[in-house]
Amino acid sequence: MDAGLPIAVFDSGMGGVSVLRALRAHLPHENYLYFGDSANAPYGVRPYDEILELSRAAVAHLVGEGIKALVIGCNTVTSVAAKTLRAEHPNLIIVATEPAVKPAALARPGGTILVMATDATVHGDNFLSLVQRYGDEVNIVKCPCPGLMEFVERGETDSEALRVYLRKRFEVLGGVKPDSVVLGCTHYPFISGAIRAVLGEDVALFDPAPGIARQAKRRLAAAGLLNPQAGEGEIRWENSSPDPKMIALGKRLLVRH
Repeated sequence: MDAGLPIAVFDSGMGGVSVLRALRAHLPHENYLYFGDSANAPYGVRPYDEILELSRAAVAHLVGEGIKALVIGCNTVTSVAAKTLRAEHPNLIIVATEPAVKPAALARPGGTILVMATDATVHGDNFLSLVQRYGDEVNIVKCPCPGLMEFVERGETDSEALRVYLRKRFEVLGGVKPDSVVLGCTHYPFISGAIRAVLGEDVALFDPAPGIARQAKRRLAAAGLLNPQAGEGEIRWENSSPDPKMIALGKRLLVRH
């Protein structure tokens, strides 16, 4: 396989740009193909079978474009479709996403971890397995956030409406005071400022993107597929939405600090 082929990053929308950002930091010489399925977003409120079929179709398209690896930049797709995708593409390196419960539990033993995620993620087998593994060491509180990713899809990453939404979501938890927040959707790192404004600056936020990037680098190195080119690689953008604003939003989010 040609090491110069791109790494595909797939998300239901623009949240996977947070993963792409981490990948570029760890693997700057690689070429990337980002595909956001914004026309069908959000995935997290869809039935299981719909999520699976949308994911299969998107990945089949990306494989047809010519890629050397796939990074699933979406917790919902990972929860529902990763096992099937690996079975259907056994020769493709596939790096998946999962909520960063492990690092949060290790960093704050005995603490309370708030996991913000989609409904599909918090009810999926991957997340339930993490709860079983670390639930005796920390208090894990689920916080499903329907409608939250849409703020990012609109480019609204810090507004009064967003903060009102967050206050309401946290209020229904009955006064839980978390030590840590696991950002269980790849859209959520882009609203970290608003989360801190509501919960306080001392709350630790855990983003899975750096860990995903490190895993991708390990897998590519083991397969001898790291791109040997000098200089920064290229990014090709694709989105299922015909609205050109979606790709423009992705480019803005990529350089947002």
